Amino acid sequence: MITRYTSILPALAAALLSIGTATHSVHAADIKERTIKLPVVTTIDHPLGIGAAKFSELVRDKSGGKMKVKVFPGGTLGGEAQVISSLQGGTIEATIVLPAALGGLVKDFIILDLPYVFESEQQAAQVLDGPVGEQLLNYLPPKGLVGLGFMESGFRNFSNSKHPITKLEDLAGLKLRSLQNPLFVDFTNAFGANAVTLPFTELYTALETKAVDGQENTYATVENAKFDEVQKYLSATRHVYAAQIILISNKFWNQLSADERGILQAAAAEAIDYQRKAAREADSQARETLKKRGMQVNDLLPGEIAKIRDTVKPVVDRYAGQVSEDLRNKFFSEVEKARQ
Repeated sequence: MITRYTSILPALAAALLSIGTATHSVHAADIKERTIKLPVVTTIDHPLGIGAAKFSELVRDKSGGKMKVKVFPGGTLGGEAQVISSLQGGTIEATIVLPAALGGLVKDFIILDLPYVFESEQQAAQVLDGPVGEQLLNYLPPKGLVGLGFMESGFRNFSNSKHPITKLEDLAGLKLRSLQNPLFVDFTNAFGANAVTLPFTELYTALETKAVDGQENTYATVENAKFDEVQKYLSATRHVYAAQIILISNKFWNQLSADERGILQAAAAEAIDYQRKAAREADSQARETLKKRGMQVNDLLPGEIAKIRDTVKPVVDRYAGQVSEDLRNKFFSEVEKARQ
């Protein structure tokens, strides 16, 4: 498991070997007392929070209690853009965010958010754990960030307070909150809806006051944020797979010894495996919970999904065309392999 990440940052292979000894004799390793702030925008019982908590636990155990990851859930230290800026400045040490939040820094990250590319979580994980994920993580250090790998939240689905979405035409005219990312704005508008950009931390209030009619997120996020209190209809459009990337401040990373880096890398690899399983279970359970709470949850016929996919294809082609040719070719080649 660990080896799939070691090539991303040279010298980690050796560091990981040393950690095998360090876990038996932590005090002999080059590990200092450190506190690492790790904010996330969700609550701690959301799949993202669960991943952050597991990472924290593993770092503590592998460092013999010397390195402590303090998780700040619920967006208490700011939205994703604000937190990423703080990582670059070195005032926050770590976070876990959507790749879409990195699109302004590294345009190639938009390839992970193209609608209707992945058909399953397993396909997405295979692509992210291979050369595509490695290349994307290699872009980050010059931007003041270090990526330790990809967790997941599942597939995103549309909800709204007006009517069920059973076909493409049902999206027309709805005011739908969009991530603050041009790709999300453009594909939402392509569906005939009106995209309204808002940070996640402001979304519940916007739905409650009807400033927007709806939004799109995973089942687990809808349940966790209690959007069922302000949204009646949820439709399984499964239009975008939501990866999550573990980030470390490059300024902080450069202060760490090889042993300390190895601990973070090994903890991330284990936490990713654990979190992905937890995310898939949580998303499935959340769908049933939302139904029990009175939300109308509907699937779409395959023919209707195909119409939505065809409608958004020009947007997919346009944004794929903005990605570097090398990564684009690699990405679609790896997606094809994963599908087979």
